[in-house]
Amino acid sequence: MLLYHDTRAPNPRRVRMFLAEKGLTGEVDFIEVSINDRAHEQPAYLEKNPLALVPVLELGDGRLLRESIAICRYLEELHPEPALFGTDTWSRAQIEQWNRHAELELLFPVAQVFRNSHPFWLGRIRQAPEFAEIMREHLARRFAWLDRELADRPWLAGDTFSVADITALCAIDFGKISQIRVGEDTPHLARWYAEMKARPSYKA
Repeated sequence: MLLYHDTRAPNPRRVRMFLAEKGLTGEVDFIEVSINDRAHEQPAYLEKNPLALVPVLELGDGRLLRESIAICRYLEELHPEPALFGTDTWSRAQIEQWNRHAELELLFPVAQVFRNSHPFWLGRIRQAPEFAEIMREHLARRFAWLDRELADRPWLAGDTFSVADITALCAIDFGKISQIRVGEDTPHLARWYAEMKARPSYKA
């Protein structure tokens, strides 16, 4: 399998962390597609993903998956242990819920702060700095919400580490480029974040 990725982007990192948690990193060849160098906009890559997004997983027979959670679900089906999407109806529903929360309440607003306020995007896209500030305020409220949620359980979806934790970690770390960080005012979130950083997959 081939994984087309950018080392700095959060969605490819989700897949790399998932691979690491599954012990599958050695089964994939990684091909860098630098967003900074606009490699994702080149014709050869656009044939694989016309949306110019990373990551893309290419199978040995040429089939393509071009969405990070779809890739993770495919890998989970091939390698169900350790289970990162749940083991029964309730745990699968809980993990789905919390992964969606992490995507919509963390990753999306973090990305919008970056896209609408960072100099990297000047001249590349139309920016709306006021919207970036709205999203920054939204994230402060969501960090406080997560802190309350994590007061009585170790992981987002309950007692077991899951793909939802991977998504939340990648979102929060991506926020660093926009000066968004977990602070001392959210101790339960900080505890969770420290435990995430201690996992070997954090360096993926």
